[in-house]
Amino acid sequence: MSEPLLEVSGLEVRYGGIHALRGVALKVNAGEVVALIGANGAGKTTTLKAVSGMLKPAAGQVRLYGKPVVGLKAHQFVALGMAHAPEGRGIFLNLTVAENLDLGAYLRRDKADIKADEEKYLALFPRLKERWTQVAGTLSGGEQQMLAVARALMSRPRLLLLDEPSLGLAPLVIETIFSVITAVNKEGVSVLLVEQNAHKALMISHRGYVLETGKVVMEGTGKELLSSPEVQKAYLGG
Repeated sequence: MSEPLLEVSGLEVRYGGIHALRGVALKVNAGEVVALIGANGAGKTTTLKAVSGMLKPAAGQVRLYGKPVVGLKAHQFVALGMAHAPEGRGIFLNLTVAENLDLGAYLRRDKADIKADEEKYLALFPRLKERWTQVAGTLSGGEQQMLAVARALMSRPRLLLLDEPSLGLAPLVIETIFSVITAVNKEGVSVLLVEQNAHKALMISHRGYVLETGKVVMEGTGKELLSSPEVQKAYLGG
């Protein structure tokens, strides 16, 4: 086995007196989609923020390509090949669709390839092409989520962190988002996916982890977790 693309071990995060993460360990191998599921407040978003440098853990290790990265600033992770589309989208509401995508590629200098990537993601998200000159704050929730994902992909990440990409969206938009996740993964982008729709997440994931009160309590392949009676009862309405 080659070294994991991302390896997290013993991750601890505290918010004042609240112990949010308690020794979280997980890994993402090259080419994988890995789902992180759990109830609200389990620590899923906190895990992604600690992995991508948006939060400094109290303890533990995060390794990217085998190298420790705890302590790096969030923007430095982009240069290392990691992109994070956060919960709540985090797009620039006062900028146009075009300007948001340009900012996604702000570290790149390959103008011809940037243009080619723009065309590729506009083909995957045709609604964004229709809204090209529109200010992002006037987009629908689904269009904003498409923009958040496309903007993250414009940095050409090897690892994409997605936090609740389907939250509050219409079923048709959710299908679009998940089909894009599958498509970019087939092109070689690894994905760490936090998603409240556990069934859809596990359906497209190679492996998954279940988080409860800041701890990983179960892990397995997507199929194993889908068929687990405990997961079905807690997260799949079974």
